[in-house]
Amino acid sequence: MPFLAYVGFFLVLPSVIIGIGAFLNADNAFTLDNFRNLSRSYVFKATIDTTVISAITALLGASLGAILAYAIVTGSPNGLLRRLTVSASGVLAQFGGVTLAFAFIASIGSAGFVYLFAKAHGFDYYAHGIWLFDIPGLDLVYLYFQIPLMVLVFLPALDGIKPQWREAAESLGGNTWHYWRHVAGPLLFPAFLGAVLLLFANAFSAYATANALINQGQPVLAQQIAGAMSSEVGAFEPGFAKAIAIEMIIIVTLVTILYSLLQRRTARWL
Repeated sequence: MPFLAYVGFFLVLPSVIIGIGAFLNADNAFTLDNFRNLSRSYVFKATIDTTVISAITALLGASLGAILAYAIVTGSPNGLLRRLTVSASGVLAQFGGVTLAFAFIASIGSAGFVYLFAKAHGFDYYAHGIWLFDIPGLDLVYLYFQIPLMVLVFLPALDGIKPQWREAAESLGGNTWHYWRHVAGPLLFPAFLGAVLLLFANAFSAYATANALINQGQPVLAQQIAGAMSSEVGAFEPGFAKAIAIEMIIIVTLVTILYSLLQRRTARWL
């Protein structure tokens, strides 16, 4: 009951308030104009940009995180390396927001110590423009917490693979390729795809890091919500920001449902 009360007060109730407000105009009269305004060019572009950023960082983060998780599994289950890596992943997966943006600016930014050191030794990675404050930079920063999150999510699936399955494949004449192609791969693929969806939702809903790193153009949907609330549009179209929020809620909810279905499928075997 306390958990249901917590979820109801901090998740369901705000969603209901946003949902109702999205259908109201400045005079609190019913309208669909807020949803029609989602077709505005800058909102549509922000939707595409946010989806692309989330998809790229989810796929890259899942791929690199899966490799790191597999390297951890091949070691001792009670070894020091595994404990340190899992602990570090738990910390880094939650390290975001303004602090993360500042860390990258201070390290690899145009005045950061890494950039100054690299430039002094003949390597200027900003020779064609400062990409850190654009979408490519946002992709890099997102990977910082996407990869550790993938390690935490995918590690239990890898732990569920039984050594006896590989021994059975080898006893039947199979090699490493046959084992991964016909046994481990099909078993891990739903878990991997589910983790990709989880990472996509994680990046899609991020706000503080992107807002601290890119304050021009507002390429992320969450920034469009903040812009619609703080600009002059907010006074005349108070439900417009709520309509954008409903769009995000629908997308994240669909992704979360797919993730849950894939997790159920994975749990049958692992």
